[in-house]
Amino acid sequence: MLTSIVGTNWGDEGKGRMVDLLSSHYEIVVRYQGGNNAGHTVVNEKGKFIMNLLPSGILRENTVNILGPGIVIDLEHLAHEMGALQEKGIEIKPGHLLISDRATICMPYHKLLDGLEEDRLGDKKFGSTRRGISPVYADKYMKKAIRMGDLRDIEGLADRLAGLIEWKNLTVEKGYGHEPVILDEIMDWLRAYGAPLVPYITDTTHYLKDAIEAGKSIIFEAQLGALRDIDFGIYPYTSASTTLAAYAPIGAGVPFAKLDESIGIMKAYSSCVGEGPFTCEMHGEEAKALRDAGGEYGAATGRPRRVGGFDVVASRYGAMMQGCTYIALTKLDVLSYMKEIPVVTHYLVNGEQTDRFPADIKALEEAQPVVEYLPGFCCDISNCRKPEDLPPAALAYILYIEKAVGCPIKYVSVGAERDAYIEMF
Repeated sequence: MLTSIVGTNWGDEGKGRMVDLLSSHYEIVVRYQGGNNAGHTVVNEKGKFIMNLLPSGILRENTVNILGPGIVIDLEHLAHEMGALQEKGIEIKPGHLLISDRATICMPYHKLLDGLEEDRLGDKKFGSTRRGISPVYADKYMKKAIRMGDLRDIEGLADRLAGLIEWKNLTVEKGYGHEPVILDEIMDWLRAYGAPLVPYITDTTHYLKDAIEAGKSIIFEAQLGALRDIDFGIYPYTSASTTLAAYAPIGAGVPFAKLDESIGIMKAYSSCVGEGPFTCEMHGEEAKALRDAGGEYGAATGRPRRVGGFDVVASRYGAMMQGCTYIALTKLDVLSYMKEIPVVTHYLVNGEQTDRFPADIKALEEAQPVVEYLPGFCCDISNCRKPEDLPPAALAYILYIEKAVGCPIKYVSVGAERDAYIEMF
C-alpha cells in the first residue's frame, strides 16, 4: 500500500499526529518536500515531540524513515533535531533513517538571504520563517545547489563553493550591504554538521524501488498544505515547494510509483501561520478563545496562528487538489467550548456569492466570508472512541463537513494522545 498523508488547507492540520498513528501499519515513511520551515507535533506514551525535518515515523523503532530528494536539509537543524530526540530515548541509527544523496542542502547563506529580504520588504513581507527555504529552492532550480551526496567529499567542495560564494556575495554584500559570506566559515559548518550525517546518506531511489517490488507499505508524508503549494496555493504567499499528493512519488525519488490512496488532513476549524489572504479569519477575543483552546502556536516558529471557523470553500478546493480518498478530521475536541460553531459556506467576491476558491490573489484578498452557525456539542469528547460515543451535535457536525467537502471522513481525532481518535468506518 502506497499512501500519501497531506494537508488540505494552509498547513498545521495535524499531519504528524496522523502519520504517527497510522505508521504502525506501514514499514516505511518518506518526507518528500519542504524543509524545516514547518513542524509536526506528536504526543505519545514517550512524550511530546516536535519534528521539522525528520519523518514522523521516526518515533517507531521498526519503521524505516527516509528524507527524499525533493526536500531541502539544513544540516545544523537536522543535527539538533536528531540530538533532541536521542536525549528523549529515541535512537536514530543508519538504517532507521536514510537520507537521499539527491536531497539539497540549505546553506547558512540561504538563511541569511531569506532574512535580509524579509527585512527589506518590511510591511510587505511574505511572512517567511527566515529558514532559507525559498533561496535554497531557487538555487536548486538554477543548478547552483549543494546536495547531500556531495558531503562524501567535503574537502573536494572547496573550489566549487568558492565560486558559489563569490556569486552569493554579489547580492549579500553589494546588494544588501551586509558583511560577506566567508568560505572558511561555510567549510567549517559543513565539517561540523555534514560529516556526521554521511553514514545515513544513500541512494534511496533504489532502496524504495526494491521495497515497492517487495510489496512493502509506504507512507509519503507532506509538509504544509494544498493552499501553500507553489503552483496551486495562495501565490505568492506560498511555500517554494510542491505540497500536493501527486508530487509524492517524484519528491520521494520514485516517479514510476503510483499511489493507492491519499489521506487529506483537515482541522475541525481553520488555522494559518504567515501572511496572505485568510477569508475565514476571526479577530479579537473570539480568535483568542479559539487559539488558546487549540494551542494554536507554530511548531517551528512559536508564532501565534491566525484562526477561524471551518472554511468549506477552501477545504473543498484543498481536498480536490490533493485527490483525497478520504479525510482525517483533527482537533474536533477543541470546539467543545462553543455554543454555536461558525462555518464559512461561501465567499462574496465582487458582490457575488461563490463556492469556488479564487485563483486570483486580488479576488481572494477582497473576498468576504458567508458564515452559518451549527449547534455546538458543549461537552468533553476526549474519551470518545466510537462514533456512537459522540453527542448527536458532534456527529452532525462531522457529517455536515463530510457532505460539504464531498469526501468521506474516516478518522476523527478527539485529543493529542496517540489513541485519542475515532474510526468512522
